[in-house]
Amino acid sequence: MANGTAWGLGAAAVLGIYADLAMNIASATNSSPQTTELFAGQRSETLWKWVVIGGGASLAFGLAGSIIAGSALPFIATAVVVAVMGVMYSFALKWGQESA
Repeated sequence: MANGTAWGLGAAAVLGIYADLAMNIASATNSSPQTTELFAGQRSETLWKWVVIGGGASLAFGLAGSIIAGSALPFIATAVVVAVMGVMYSFALKWGQESA
């Protein structure tokens, strides 16, 4: 498996790099889920807008990486992070609105 095939160390590095890129974009565009929960009652639309913008930027970089590399791995990594972050922020908004 790690003998130079598509699922070797290089693939793991690509997944890690693009997952980290998506996390960095989320960090640059969004408040934390905790902050989102605290302010969900006052600014839910604005908070969610930035989740969508950050997710879109992450997916765009993942798609570009996949096109350049000729591999789906960059897009898969960014898509997984976007999905996980989307669920986290969705719950943060829900809980924040319920407790307001």
